[in-house]
Amino acid sequence: MNMTLDVYIDYLICSTSYTTATGLSRLTNNAISHDKVTRFLSRRDFTESDLWSIAKPFCRSIEDKDGAILIDDSIEEKPYTDENELISWHFDHTKSKSVKGINFINALYETKKGTSPVGYKLVRKTKEIFDKKTGKKRRQSPVTKHEHYRDLLRNSVKNCIKFKYVLNDVWFASTENMRFVKREIKKDFVMPIKSNRKVALSEKEQAAKHFVGIDSLKLGENTLVWQKGLDFPLRLVCQVFKNGDSSTGVLYLVSSDIELTNEQITTIYKRRWKVEVYHKSLKSNVSLAKSPTKTPRTQANHFFASVCAYIRLESISQAVYTNHFAVKQKIYIEALKKAMLEIKKFCIPEFLQSENLEFGCA
Repeated sequence: MNMTLDVYIDYLICSTSYTTATGLSRLTNNAISHDKVTRFLSRRDFTESDLWSIAKPFCRSIEDKDGAILIDDSIEEKPYTDENELISWHFDHTKSKSVKGINFINALYETKKGTSPVGYKLVRKTKEIFDKKTGKKRRQSPVTKHEHYRDLLRNSVKNCIKFKYVLNDVWFASTENMRFVKREIKKDFVMPIKSNRKVALSEKEQAAKHFVGIDSLKLGENTLVWQKGLDFPLRLVCQVFKNGDSSTGVLYLVSSDIELTNEQITTIYKRRWKVEVYHKSLKSNVSLAKSPTKTPRTQANHFFASVCAYIRLESISQAVYTNHFAVKQKIYIEALKKAMLEIKKFCIPEFLQSENLEFGCA
């Protein structure tokens, strides 16, 4: 039996525990040795081109001219794995502290028909610098996340993916990224911006450098603003929402598509949540976090295989009209049924059989 990416992907989807070379070997009754699995993960670096060759057929099947590219980053914590250029310390804004793990940036294609990853970048901290504040050496990536962001979008355009909007969180809502989306790749965006961002209310005021904070504006249905560094106007929307603790929050959204209404902008931005669902499924359903790989290459290749497994799981999910977690649960139940049948094959001593035992109150 040959060790292939297909075999490894199926293993990642079916597994409910750690995905090891020995575990896969046992699953195949040693038809695939654990050395073959290790060599497979170590042989070469899988690339974005490899991912696109796998994602392309499914991506084309869900393609739509009003599709969106959702870009977001996340961290898969690896607290017990040795530090290297890939497993490093990264600041997690959800926890307001640094955590050790893999930091990755994903490009997810989203339409009404489904979602498909079309690219990703792993943050590799290959440089060592001296931190004057701590007096210690620390790792640093030679490529910024914003550079990764723009590269992912360039590749999406290069691969002729049909999409109209780029959606991302406030971290990627820089002036340079806005200008890149609108002018270089000629797409529109919907992004949140911070309340302290300064804007002008007309081109004339922008030229005169008369900027005001957006939190001081009274926003109506058709509020246009001009941001410093941009040669095109933005539609500005204020969205008020309730937090889980019943407190009120405010989200300011801007779009380069000034023909959109306030309602359309907020509706389009809600689609960005799909990337959070993607991250959750990637971590929970395709064994992203369950690999004890040791080297940067095997760790990166396991990540690649997990992304490919998501694509397969999404296609299965569409075929059976259910979500990823329900598909995973069904696989688990079927495995339990077979395990129950396997128990029946063992010779169980008569005194351990309890078929006629009745339980009642003492």
